[in-house]
Amino acid sequence: QVQLAESGGGVVQPGGSLKLTCAASGSIYSIYHMSWYRQAPGKQRELVARIFFGGSTYYLDAVKGRFTISRDNAKNIVTLKMDSLKPEDTAVYYCVGDDNFWGPGTQVTVSS
Repeated sequence: QVQLAESGGGVVQPGGSLKLTCAASGSIYSIYHMSWYRQAPGKQRELVARIFFGGSTYYLDAVKGRFTISRDNAKNIVTLKMDSLKPEDTAVYYCVGDDNFWGPGTQVTVSS
């Protein structure tokens, strides 16, 4: 069973950037899609970005043009590059494989 671990979260000012990294304990080669979800206090969890094995991607409308998801099957990592961050991006971000394998999450706080 693949285990996922996120890193790269932290506190950043509005307009700033962060890069989240998800490292898998095993191969992600057979995982059809890798995703980043987020959950803010008092809000429902939402799908932020997804990348399929072939490289196609999906983005939440609120992050289109600001976030970029990528995966490296050889290195077993998935990244989420977040630019032009807004206070409403504040949440715990989770790396997920096939909506089945979940990492523990990493906190992202956007605040001045």
